[in-house]
Amino acid sequence: MSDALLTLEGVHTHIGRYHILQGVDLVVPRGGFTILLGRNGAGKTTTLRTIMGLWRASQGTIRFAGADVTARPTPDIASAGIAYVPENMSIFSGLTVRENLVLAARAGPLQAGKLERIFSLFPALERFYGLAAGALSGGQKQMLSIARALIEPRDLILIDEPTKGLAPAIVTNMIRAFREVKKAGATVLLVEQNFMAARMLGDTVAVMDDGRIVHHGAMAELAADHALQHRLLGLHLDTHQ
Repeated sequence: MSDALLTLEGVHTHIGRYHILQGVDLVVPRGGFTILLGRNGAGKTTTLRTIMGLWRASQGTIRFAGADVTARPTPDIASAGIAYVPENMSIFSGLTVRENLVLAARAGPLQAGKLERIFSLFPALERFYGLAAGALSGGQKQMLSIARALIEPRDLILIDEPTKGLAPAIVTNMIRAFREVKKAGATVLLVEQNFMAARMLGDTVAVMDDGRIVHHGAMAELAADHALQHRLLGLHLDTHQ
């Protein structure tokens, strides 16, 4: 995790008359999980959407793998090697699990090895492979959304609150799957409000407040410093799950 895969320098984003990001400086090292924390409305989702070009930065620079992607269209950013899993579970409800994965596998037909990896991470998707995605439970839909991002090799995966609203047992399964993704050397920028999951998965952490990054460092250091947690987030990570 010695070199930066993604950097944001002085990034501002306006949505209509609202000034959401107000000079974001963020470094995502290559390899491992970077966790983006912050209170509701701090600008976390806007940061992910700005990286993907879904909302345009009005000022500042976004660099991915050394290239300036600030003004590139979203399809070009995706083609460069970034996958995005939005909070609203980006799946095609009227298509089967298989068809959703086929559409995500842009490099060609689904290969057995790719499917075996997905099924090892999310066994439920194998059981419901021929079922319409709209008939899945909320947790299963989230699994499928993440599987779509993982079906092809990606240099960076942006994931927005994957455990939100899920039952504790599903959250545990999600953490297990992410740990396997981590072992494989993936680079992930994860927005997460479940602080147990954040602590268990994070290598580095950035904390947002009012459209700015107010803290950046090792996750282990933040997890061990209750006073810092309270100052930055108004809570202790080990008392909130």
